[in-house]
Amino acid sequence: MNSVLLMACGGPMQSWGTRSRFEIRDTEREPSKSGIIGLVASALGRNRKDSIADLASLHMGVRADREGIMKKDFQTVQQVAVASGGTPSNLVSTRHYLSDAVFLVGLEGDHALLSDIHHAMKHPKRPLFLGRKSFVPSIPFFLSDGLMTGINLDRAFQEYPPLVQSFNKKENAKDSTFEPMRVVIETDEKTHAVRKDQPISFDLKDRRFRDRYVRIHQVIPRLQGGGE
Repeated sequence: MNSVLLMACGGPMQSWGTRSRFEIRDTEREPSKSGIIGLVASALGRNRKDSIADLASLHMGVRADREGIMKKDFQTVQQVAVASGGTPSNLVSTRHYLSDAVFLVGLEGDHALLSDIHHAMKHPKRPLFLGRKSFVPSIPFFLSDGLMTGINLDRAFQEYPPLVQSFNKKENAKDSTFEPMRVVIETDEKTHAVRKDQPISFDLKDRRFRDRYVRIHQVIPRLQGGGE
Protein backbone atom coordinates (compact mmCIF):
# COMPACT_ATOMS: atom_id res chain seq x y z
CA MET A 1 0.00 0.00 0.00
CA ASN A 2 1.33 3.43 -0.92
CA SER A 3 2.12 6.12 1.61
CA VAL A 4 2.59 9.89 1.46
CA LEU A 5 5.41 11.98 2.89
CA LEU A 6 4.69 15.67 3.48
CA MET A 7 7.35 18.37 3.77
CA ALA A 8 7.22 22.13 4.32
CA CYS A 9 8.93 24.58 1.97
CA GLY A 10 8.87 28.12 3.29
CA GLY A 11 11.30 31.01 3.33
CA PRO A 12 11.92 34.67 2.46
CA MET A 13 12.98 33.61 -1.05
CA GLN A 14 12.81 30.45 -3.12
CA SER A 15 13.28 29.64 -6.80
CA TRP A 16 12.36 26.54 -8.79
CA GLY A 17 13.58 27.03 -12.35
CA THR A 18 12.75 24.62 -15.16
CA ARG A 19 13.55 26.68 -18.27
CA SER A 20 16.65 28.68 -17.29
CA ARG A 21 18.93 29.58 -20.17
CA PHE A 22 22.18 31.53 -20.00
CA GLU A 23 21.61 34.88 -18.25
CA ILE A 24 17.87 34.33 -17.61
CA ARG A 25 17.02 32.29 -14.48
CA ASP A 26 13.32 31.53 -14.21
CA THR A 27 11.13 30.04 -11.50
CA GLU A 28 7.86 28.14 -11.50
CA ARG A 29 5.09 29.31 -9.15
CA GLU A 30 5.58 26.19 -7.01
CA PRO A 31 8.44 23.78 -6.22
CA SER A 32 9.52 21.73 -9.24
CA LYS A 33 9.92 17.98 -9.08
CA SER A 34 13.53 18.21 -10.23
CA GLY A 35 14.21 20.65 -7.39
CA ILE A 36 12.50 18.52 -4.73
CA ILE A 37 14.13 15.28 -5.89
CA GLY A 38 17.50 17.06 -5.89
CA LEU A 39 16.81 18.28 -2.35
CA VAL A 40 15.86 14.77 -1.22
CA ALA A 41 18.93 13.25 -2.88
CA SER A 42 21.12 15.73 -1.00
CA ALA A 43 19.43 14.89 2.29
CA LEU A 44 20.11 11.19 1.63
CA GLY A 45 23.76 11.96 0.84
CA ARG A 46 23.64 10.88 -2.80
CA ASN A 47 26.09 12.24 -5.33
CA ARG A 48 25.19 13.68 -8.73
CA LYS A 49 26.29 10.51 -10.53
CA ASP A 50 24.19 8.25 -8.32
CA SER A 51 20.95 6.82 -9.67
CA ILE A 52 17.76 8.74 -8.81
CA ALA A 53 15.40 6.27 -10.51
CA ASP A 54 13.70 5.28 -7.24
CA LEU A 55 13.22 8.90 -6.17
CA ALA A 56 12.00 10.03 -9.59
CA SER A 57 9.38 7.25 -9.62
CA LEU A 58 7.58 8.85 -6.67
CA HIS A 59 4.53 10.94 -7.55
CA MET A 60 4.72 14.53 -6.33
CA GLY A 61 2.13 17.09 -5.35
CA VAL A 62 2.25 20.65 -4.01
CA ARG A 63 -0.26 22.65 -1.98
CA ALA A 64 0.27 26.41 -2.04
CA ASP A 65 -0.41 27.44 1.56
CA ARG A 66 0.89 30.92 0.73
CA GLU A 67 1.45 31.70 -2.94
CA GLY A 68 4.14 34.30 -2.45
CA ILE A 69 5.00 37.18 -4.76
CA MET A 70 6.93 36.79 -8.01
CA LYS A 71 9.98 39.05 -8.05
CA LYS A 72 13.21 39.46 -9.95
CA ASP A 73 16.58 41.04 -9.44
CA PHE A 74 19.75 41.52 -11.43
CA GLN A 75 23.23 40.17 -10.76
CA THR A 76 26.44 41.00 -12.55
CA VAL A 77 28.44 37.95 -13.62
CA GLN A 78 32.07 38.83 -14.23
CA GLN A 79 34.59 37.39 -16.67
CA VAL A 80 32.16 35.17 -18.57
CA ALA A 81 33.90 32.97 -21.15
CA VAL A 82 33.10 33.78 -24.77
CA ALA A 83 32.35 30.88 -27.13
CA SER A 84 34.43 32.46 -29.89
CA GLY A 85 37.44 32.53 -27.63
CA GLY A 86 37.50 36.32 -27.39
CA THR A 87 38.04 38.47 -24.33
CA PRO A 88 35.83 37.43 -21.39
CA SER A 89 33.09 39.95 -20.63
CA ASN A 90 30.64 40.84 -17.89
CA LEU A 91 26.96 39.93 -18.13
CA VAL A 92 23.87 41.07 -16.27
CA SER A 93 21.92 38.01 -15.13
CA THR A 94 18.16 38.27 -14.48
CA ARG A 95 17.07 36.10 -11.54
CA HIS A 96 13.39 35.36 -10.86
CA TYR A 97 12.23 34.12 -7.47
CA LEU A 98 9.23 33.79 -5.16
CA SER A 99 9.09 36.01 -2.09
CA ASP A 100 7.49 34.93 1.21
CA ALA A 101 5.89 31.75 -0.18
CA VAL A 102 5.01 28.63 1.82
CA PHE A 103 4.24 25.24 0.24
CA LEU A 104 3.24 21.83 1.51
CA VAL A 105 5.05 19.31 -0.72
CA GLY A 106 4.01 15.68 -0.87
CA LEU A 107 5.65 12.56 -2.28
CA GLU A 108 3.57 9.41 -2.82
CA GLY A 109 4.92 5.88 -3.24
CA ASP A 110 6.70 3.04 -1.46
CA HIS A 111 6.48 3.33 2.33
CA ALA A 112 10.00 2.06 3.05
CA LEU A 113 11.58 4.61 0.70
CA LEU A 114 9.46 7.45 2.08
CA SER A 115 10.40 6.41 5.62
CA ASP A 116 14.10 6.69 4.70
CA ILE A 117 13.47 10.13 3.21
CA HIS A 118 11.51 11.23 6.28
CA HIS A 119 14.47 10.34 8.49
CA ALA A 120 16.89 12.06 6.12
CA MET A 121 14.88 15.30 6.13
CA LYS A 122 15.32 15.42 9.91
CA HIS A 123 18.99 14.44 9.73
CA PRO A 124 20.18 15.59 6.27
CA LYS A 125 23.62 14.56 5.07
CA ARG A 126 24.06 17.94 3.33
CA PRO A 127 22.63 21.46 3.78
CA LEU A 128 19.22 21.94 2.18
CA PHE A 129 18.02 24.99 0.27
CA LEU A 130 14.93 26.33 -1.48
CA GLY A 131 16.11 25.91 -5.06
CA ARG A 132 19.31 27.98 -4.79
CA LYS A 133 22.12 27.82 -2.26
CA SER A 134 21.47 31.41 -1.15
CA PHE A 135 17.79 30.70 -0.40
CA VAL A 136 17.60 29.16 3.06
CA PRO A 137 14.33 27.94 4.65
CA SER A 138 12.68 29.84 7.51
CA ILE A 139 10.73 26.77 8.67
CA PRO A 140 11.96 23.15 8.87
CA PHE A 141 11.41 20.87 5.89
CA PHE A 142 10.79 18.04 8.35
CA LEU A 143 7.24 17.53 9.66
CA SER A 144 7.07 15.08 12.57
CA ASP A 145 3.60 13.91 11.46
CA GLY A 146 4.39 14.14 7.75
CA LEU A 147 4.60 10.40 7.03
CA MET A 148 1.09 9.09 6.37
CA THR A 149 0.15 5.52 5.45
CA GLY A 150 -2.76 4.18 3.40
CA ILE A 151 -3.49 7.56 1.84
CA ASN A 152 -3.01 9.40 -1.46
CA LEU A 153 -1.87 12.95 -2.19
CA ASP A 154 -5.39 14.32 -2.68
CA ARG A 155 -6.55 13.13 0.71
CA ALA A 156 -3.33 14.14 2.44
CA PHE A 157 -3.68 17.73 1.18
CA GLN A 158 -7.30 17.79 2.37
CA GLU A 159 -6.51 16.44 5.83
CA TYR A 160 -3.25 18.18 6.72
CA PRO A 161 -3.89 21.53 8.44
CA PRO A 162 -2.68 24.81 6.91
CA LEU A 163 0.93 25.72 7.60
CA VAL A 164 0.09 29.44 7.73
CA GLN A 165 -3.49 29.78 8.91
CA SER A 166 -3.34 33.49 9.65
CA PHE A 167 -2.48 34.34 6.05
CA ASN A 168 -5.34 32.39 4.51
CA LYS A 169 -8.20 33.36 6.79
CA LYS A 170 -10.85 35.56 5.23
CA GLU A 171 -11.04 39.07 6.65
CA ASN A 172 -13.89 39.72 9.09
CA ALA A 173 -14.97 36.07 8.91
CA LYS A 174 -17.14 35.05 11.85
CA ASP A 175 -16.05 31.44 11.61
CA SER A 176 -12.83 29.60 10.74
CA THR A 177 -13.34 29.80 6.99
CA PHE A 178 -10.24 29.80 4.83
CA GLU A 179 -9.61 30.59 1.21
CA PRO A 180 -9.14 27.57 -1.11
CA MET A 181 -5.52 26.66 -1.76
CA ARG A 182 -4.08 25.80 -5.17
CA VAL A 183 -2.97 22.19 -5.52
CA VAL A 184 -0.73 20.77 -8.28
CA ILE A 185 -0.58 16.96 -8.41
CA GLU A 186 1.37 14.73 -10.78
CA THR A 187 -0.74 12.47 -12.97
CA ASP A 188 -0.14 9.68 -15.47
CA GLU A 189 -2.80 11.17 -17.75
CA LYS A 190 -1.63 13.43 -20.56
CA THR A 191 -3.28 16.67 -19.52
CA HIS A 192 -2.86 20.16 -20.91
CA ALA A 193 -0.72 21.13 -17.90
CA VAL A 194 2.92 20.15 -18.44
CA ARG A 195 6.06 20.70 -16.39
CA LYS A 196 9.47 19.94 -17.91
CA ASP A 197 10.92 18.86 -14.59
CA GLN A 198 10.87 15.05 -14.43
CA PRO A 199 14.52 14.29 -13.57
CA ILE A 200 16.34 11.45 -15.28
CA SER A 201 19.94 12.25 -14.35
CA PHE A 202 21.68 14.97 -12.32
CA ASP A 203 25.15 14.04 -13.64
CA LEU A 204 26.75 17.31 -14.74
CA LYS A 205 27.92 15.62 -17.95
CA ASP A 206 24.52 14.05 -18.63
CA ARG A 207 21.80 16.23 -17.07
CA ARG A 208 18.46 15.08 -18.47
CA PHE A 209 14.82 15.87 -17.81
CA ARG A 210 11.53 15.04 -19.51
CA ASP A 211 7.97 16.32 -19.44
CA ARG A 212 5.68 15.62 -16.51
CA TYR A 213 1.91 16.02 -16.52
CA VAL A 214 0.00 17.59 -13.64
CA ARG A 215 -3.59 18.40 -12.73
CA ILE A 216 -4.41 21.62 -10.94
CA HIS A 217 -7.35 22.26 -8.64
CA GLN A 218 -8.20 23.85 -5.30
CA VAL A 219 -8.70 22.40 -1.85
CA ILE A 220 -9.80 23.67 1.56
CA PRO A 221 -7.88 21.69 4.20
CA ARG A 222 -9.14 20.93 7.67
CA LEU A 223 -8.51 23.77 10.07
CA GLN A 224 -7.48 22.25 13.39
CA GLY A 225 -3.86 22.55 14.44
CA GLY A 226 -1.09 23.60 12.08
CA GLY A 227 0.35 27.06 12.01
CA GLU A 228 3.74 28.45 11.21
